[in-house]
Parts: sequence; structure tokens; C-alpha cells
Amino acid sequence: MLATIGWTEGLMIAGILALLFGARKLPELGKSLGEGIREFRKSSRVLVEDDEKSQEQTE
Repeated sequence: MLATIGWTEGLMIAGILALLFGARKLPELGKSLGEGIREFRKSSRVLVEDDEKSQEQTE
């Protein structure tokens, strides 16, 4: 679904977010979103590595 969003839709969404949260809150919101995504990727990477290790041990 997100792959179908073009630059015009993204610009509209950014404008709506600016109206809702205010221009001062957007950098803080983006930073916390980025940290959340980074933590999610790190956790999923650890889970995949643990799964690969357990598969190697059972073989």
C-alpha cells in the first residue's frame, strides 16, 4: 500500500501532519519514528540470527 504513494500524496500528508502537530513538533516526531524503526530492525535482525543459530545446532 505504501509503495503506491507518490510524491504529491506524500506532500499532502506532510502538509496535513504539519497542520495537526505544528511545525515545531514534526522534527521530534520524525526522530522518534526513526528511532522506533531502527530498534525494530535491530530486534528483527537479532531474532533471525538466533533462529539461524538454532537451526544450525539441530542439523
